Amino acid sequence: MGVAVKDWGLKLRMWFTMFMIFLITIAFLTLLWLYGVSTSMLVIIAGGMLFVQYYFSDKLALLATGARIVDESEAPELHAMVAELARKAGLPKPRVAIVDTRIPNAFATGRSPSASTVAVTTGIMRILDRDELEAVLGHEMSHIAHRDVAVITIASFIATLAWFVMRWAMFMGMWGYSDRDRNDLLPLAIFAISSLVWLISFLLIRALSRYREYAADMGSAILTRKPEKLISALLKISGTMEYVPPEEKKQVEGLNAFFIIPAISGETIMSLFSTHPPVEKRIEKLEEIAEKMRRGEL
Repeated sequence: MGVAVKDWGLKLRMWFTMFMIFLITIAFLTLLWLYGVSTSMLVIIAGGMLFVQYYFSDKLALLATGARIVDESEAPELHAMVAELARKAGLPKPRVAIVDTRIPNAFATGRSPSASTVAVTTGIMRILDRDELEAVLGHEMSHIAHRDVAVITIASFIATLAWFVMRWAMFMGMWGYSDRDRNDLLPLAIFAISSLVWLISFLLIRALSRYREYAADMGSAILTRKPEKLISALLKISGTMEYVPPEEKKQVEGLNAFFIIPAISGETIMSLFSTHPPVEKRIEKLEEIAEKMRRGEL
């Protein structure tokens, strides 16, 4: 059946964002070359970090959340739902994990469909009915189908590199620049350029992440044919999240990008730094999808 995104406007925004990240990468590396900066070691370090993140992101995410892989005997209904969604999406069945926390959430991780894991919290299983949980799992299966972990990891390369160059330029300025024939302002110039590149690429990556959340919502609607169930699940999760103590949310803040709804989300200008769109906007999109399904357009 598949979970392909049918919203061409959304597709174009995702491709445009990725193209801009590519252009910024080329421009940044060219500027560094023109300034005579040798970036080979920085590229190696940044590439090494991304390599580790790419190949071990699933293990790191499970370790960070305290998720435990469960077999079919421990969670038969959960396994059955994941298996059926995987069959509909034409994907290998991912591993299934449970996180023992009252924070209601779910996430998927893994660099490819064949090396992926879907995790749910005990909190989300308590508040959602079967169809709502299936809709949430459909969202996570869509992330796997779209290889979102790999896409965001690769897109993060320039931000990681710019961060290393920024730090390198700062320390170079602090400890002095050894080449007296060069401009003394060179470290400051490199720091300013790399800081700007880091900020722009960071904002582009966050925008790309938000677009892919919309795509995963659409994928769930197409996969389950129940967009209204994802709407009710999002409302329940966001509503329950308000009652979770701030200290518990803080403990998982670093995993916001993985969750179907962030434990802590920004408002107004801070939404530019968010990995997820506002729940209200997601619901609007899902309501549009539901209407198209009723008219037989999807």
